[in-house]
Amino acid sequence: MTFDSRNGALPPAFLSRETSSFMDFLSAQAPHLLPAGRHLPPARGDFQAPHGTTVIAATYADGVLVAGDRRVTSGNLIAHREYDKVFPADEHSAVAIAGTAGLAVELVRLLQLELQHHEKIEGTPLSLDGKANRLTKMVRDNLGMAMQGMAVVPLFAGYDLNKGRGRVFSYDVTGNRSEESGFATTGSGSVHARGSLKKLYREGMPEGDIVTAVVQALYDAADEDSATGGPDLTRRLFPLVALVTEDGYRRLGQEEVAAVARAVVEGRHTAPDGPRAPVL
Repeated sequence: MTFDSRNGALPPAFLSRETSSFMDFLSAQAPHLLPAGRHLPPARGDFQAPHGTTVIAATYADGVLVAGDRRVTSGNLIAHREYDKVFPADEHSAVAIAGTAGLAVELVRLLQLELQHHEKIEGTPLSLDGKANRLTKMVRDNLGMAMQGMAVVPLFAGYDLNKGRGRVFSYDVTGNRSEESGFATTGSGSVHARGSLKKLYREGMPEGDIVTAVVQALYDAADEDSATGGPDLTRRLFPLVALVTEDGYRRLGQEEVAAVARAVVEGRHTAPDGPRAPVL
């Protein structure tokens, strides 16, 4: 895959329409550039790669919400306090990352490029199921690194224009994909976030309610899991929250999330364990 300096022409592979997948193209032309084509050196000593933690995706009345805390840890240390774990995949989908931070961000960028490439070649975007399937292959291709302790486990969510609703997909380290009903969590604090959200979530919640419920769940995760960062009023650090609707991807502004987070923290002063769900 080299540029022909003699006549300024691109190699024939660049002009071929054999595949609309950028990953397939790269696999054929420069496989060493893909994560699966790399060979890691043996680790020496107590190697700790920075890891991102708790992320959540949930459907609501207008589409789907994706959110995450800001903390990245390296072993028992806080490596970063304000890391981005929520990204647009394209105009109508989003991805949230947990696991080895560097590899996770690279996977997101590769997914973004894959979806852009398909749309440019085919003239139309992939279906939401097609996007989720492309991410399946990327996660599966990272299995070799996952077996060495550098796993990436994302959440994928988007607005399905054909079905007119939000949808959520979860993955495991082998690339197995599952569509979730309502919401999904992943990361070190996911079990606590899921337990909290189970008591607060209901189908078809309006935007304000789902944002509050998810911030409550992230607060509970941080309360139990040291690798998850809760709202930090001193540093003005709050969860990242993005919404995907028929109108596209929209990330909530810091002040919007800050107002919700402050209300949650204020409520914990009188109810440290959070809001109570009614007993039926």
